Amino acid sequence: MSPARVLAILAAMMVTLSFAGPGASARSTGGGGVAYQRALGDRLPLTPGMSGDDVASLQHALTLAGFAVAIDGHFGSATEQALEAWEAASGRPVDGIVDADDAAALVGVLQMATPMPSTPVPAPLPSPQPTPAPTGALATINLAGHAVAAAGSPVRVQRIVAAANHIATLPYRFGGGHGRFTDTAYDCSGSVSYALHGANLLHTTLDSTGLEHFGAAGPGRWVTIYANAGHTFMVVEGLRFDTSGATQAGTRWQTDARSSKGYVVRHPVGF
Repeated sequence: MSPARVLAILAAMMVTLSFAGPGASARSTGGGGVAYQRALGDRLPLTPGMSGDDVASLQHALTLAGFAVAIDGHFGSATEQALEAWEAASGRPVDGIVDADDAAALVGVLQMATPMPSTPVPAPLPSPQPTPAPTGALATINLAGHAVAAAGSPVRVQRIVAAANHIATLPYRFGGGHGRFTDTAYDCSGSVSYALHGANLLHTTLDSTGLEHFGAAGPGRWVTIYANAGHTFMVVEGLRFDTSGATQAGTRWQTDARSSKGYVVRHPVGF
């Protein structure tokens, strides 16, 4: 461990042992001591070994960003690894420590996932229903069976499309794409995981049950994921990326809609 990191951890330990700043609300702990509720960014740097509400917020933000980790309020090795993966995907220095810039970005993730009070909550649509098209521009499918992203779509959406195109015509194999991202055949969740990974939105493959908890709830503007215990697919810029029907269509990209009955609806945060 570098001397700089040792100093950072020691400094954080001193902060952990001290009282919270003005405005912190105290709550009794089971051991008779006093713990203080802290928001993400109240204690900096936030380092491995620390515990508290701010660590739980860190874990929540990482999970929303696609780097799922247990939200237990303890900064253990799993949280450190997820943080380092997020740092690498975000083009930040990879040190497993939350500094002021990291905290600001992660708070932004939490804010994007939290609807404003004035935002109306849409009523559930009757089922079965077709998967909705995004409010953004629509993609098309070329003769090679590849999607062509709409002009002006976000860079990360274009990267999802580009990654999905790499495997769009590969065969189906149960479990394909789960041992590693690079494979010769992919199942439904392996396909969706690969496409999301191409945009640095996912650092490890998820099965369809895991994708039920990915990102944020509800349909996205550009990308919507549908998942249940038995199957998953997604709609990107109006096109369905789905192993179901790929044999007939010759590609995982398809223009026809399918029922969303029985599926959990999620989307990447911000998209």
